[in-house]
Amino acid sequence: MTSQAAVVEDPERARHLRRAIIASTVGTTIEWYDYFLYSTVTPLVFASLYFPNSDPLTSQLNAFGVYFVGFIARPIGAAIFGHYGDRIGRKAALIASLLLMGLGTFLVALVPGYNSIGIAGGIILSILRFVQGIGVGGEWGGSVLLSMEWGRHGRRGFNASWPQFGVPAGLLLANLAVLFFSVVAGPDFVNWGWRIPFLLSLILVGVGLWIRLGILETPTFQRLVAERRVEAQPVVEVIKRHPKEIALAALVRLSEQAPFYIFTAFIFTYAVGQPPALGFDRNLILYPVLVASILGFIMIPLFGHLSDLYGRRPVYMAGAALTGIFGFVYFGLLDTRAYVLVFIAIAISLIPHDMQYGPQAAMIAESFPGRLRYSGASIGYQLSSVFAGGPAPLIAVALFSAYRSGYAVAGYILVCAVISLIAAALMRERARVDIAQEFGEGEVDIVSTRTSAATASSP
Repeated sequence: MTSQAAVVEDPERARHLRRAIIASTVGTTIEWYDYFLYSTVTPLVFASLYFPNSDPLTSQLNAFGVYFVGFIARPIGAAIFGHYGDRIGRKAALIASLLLMGLGTFLVALVPGYNSIGIAGGIILSILRFVQGIGVGGEWGGSVLLSMEWGRHGRRGFNASWPQFGVPAGLLLANLAVLFFSVVAGPDFVNWGWRIPFLLSLILVGVGLWIRLGILETPTFQRLVAERRVEAQPVVEVIKRHPKEIALAALVRLSEQAPFYIFTAFIFTYAVGQPPALGFDRNLILYPVLVASILGFIMIPLFGHLSDLYGRRPVYMAGAALTGIFGFVYFGLLDTRAYVLVFIAIAISLIPHDMQYGPQAAMIAESFPGRLRYSGASIGYQLSSVFAGGPAPLIAVALFSAYRSGYAVAGYILVCAVISLIAAALMRERARVDIAQEFGEGEVDIVSTRTSAATASSP
């Protein structure tokens, strides 16, 4: 009887690679749509709806505190789904993470405000945010491996960048949904308009589930199963054998993740509302955020491809250095209060991020062997959420509250960039290394003949 570990012919491989990339990208788009809905609505709605008895900046801190809960959950989700992704397969873990994320997002729409149930609304919101974070924590690693492990040596950066494409796509959809229902609901957006995009996420999850059910397990995991090399305790094993790689994967993300949430979430605190904010209408700020998202459609796969040509570290370090400088330019342009300059600053703000995010998936995943890759890459990637992505809006609000200046926030971005530059310099360059040969697993070489396929699938 033919095993699922049967080797796939070269023409078939190309077809399965396309399906894997589509499934990964669509799935991550849906999950990040869910996640970014929360980050966009937090400063616009949740501060006043669930924490109305505080001054404006304290309400923002409270709302972003709930926002932070989701980031604390992400490494936990990485460990849970990393374990099962390395034990039972990439596909099963991805389907479970999608369902968990979708359920958490849908239920957010049903949480009553402070006026109805008091502080219980904020508590329920925190629990659902934690559920969302668990789902996202398991999503990234599986999506990246699905694309990377179906691809071939020499194209890993480009292939693995497509799941990263889901971030700007999800950001675009989330902001479009908020913008549309903000216009439709008008003043009632705070009452009911914000809830509709969360409810619609259930439809998107159904689409993503249908797509993911139709993909095959990756050749790497098929071969690990066939050779009986699946690790019994992958999380324990990867922490024991690859602690340096996990730490560097987390630290290298500081300059990518922290500024991203400042440029996409904190910007609404900084630019919308009354002084000390700049006083712009929320929709006027949503427009350039949408443009920044659209630019990511081009930039992320482009820089993933460039990392295949010139190496992961040179492209990544250039993006980190540019991020450190750009923070000062960004807030300088915002402080002019000239809408054209504000629009330009926000619209181009994610390009330095995209320079890092394109090659990042392959750079991190290449650091781990196939039998531990889901666990190692996911834990390293998601650990940064605890000290980079989650605290970033909180730190930005606190700095802005203390100094009443965006340049204080720019200084924080610069510190993140310096730390990431050091971490990137310490990571090994693997863009031109056949990782199957390096780890002795023979895991990405798929034999292209029917004879070999029959041999591999025999009892």
